[in-house]
Amino acid sequence: MIAQVPGRTTDDTPPTRRSVLGVRVDDLTWPEALNAVEEFVATGRPHHIVTPNPEMVMAARADPTFRRIIDEAALAPCDGVGLKWAAARLGERVREVVPGSDLVPRMAAPAGERGERWFLLGGADGVADAAAKELSRRAPGLVIAGTHGGSPDPAFDEDQCALIEASGPIDVLLVAYGAPAQEKWIARNQPRLRVPVAMGVGGTFDFLAGTSRTPPPWVQSAGLIWLYRLAREPWRWRRQLALVRFAALVLSESRRPT
Repeated sequence: MIAQVPGRTTDDTPPTRRSVLGVRVDDLTWPEALNAVEEFVATGRPHHIVTPNPEMVMAARADPTFRRIIDEAALAPCDGVGLKWAAARLGERVREVVPGSDLVPRMAAPAGERGERWFLLGGADGVADAAAKELSRRAPGLVIAGTHGGSPDPAFDEDQCALIEASGPIDVLLVAYGAPAQEKWIARNQPRLRVPVAMGVGGTFDFLAGTSRTPPPWVQSAGLIWLYRLAREPWRWRRQLALVRFAALVLSESRRPT
């Protein structure tokens, strides 16, 4: 195991990796995660950030390609109290939860001070544009070089990459196609685009645009985001079954003799 240097995560100092049900998750604090993003941009070299949550862990267990993408990512902070709980049950220390939906706005403020250029890809019609306006409002100086709804279908990769390239140099590319489609899109196209930071962000554009309400702080701290979303979006119940299977598997694995 590679030791983590407190407060610093660079290409030369990889994050401390943990394993939850065989899927990688990193032990990172908020300062370490934000510092890593800043340094990734500064290097100019391509980095893929993945934010694993319980649903993604279950998907990765069934999809070797997705599991490999998570394993090879530059950073994989813990997205969700449920994943942190699982790590603890399985004897893996994860100090903080760093959700992707919170990571993006926290990245934006210092990015604005540095005058970074971002591109927003994905989301329903008009959502990326609305999210871009909100990010610009929160982070004066941040340049949104372009937005595009697009599709995760590989048939559209060429046109979408050309559009991103035509928007000029990009520091951060946010892709909102949902997991694992967004991570697979980045893995396919990052070698061509070579954007310093590319990250799948799921429903983050919807939160920024206001089309989905951000859970209240008490809901987040209690680890009940899944229940909050289910109450507001009952159609999600099939997806929540993955959380039940995840919890059952964690409990089963944690009871096995070592």
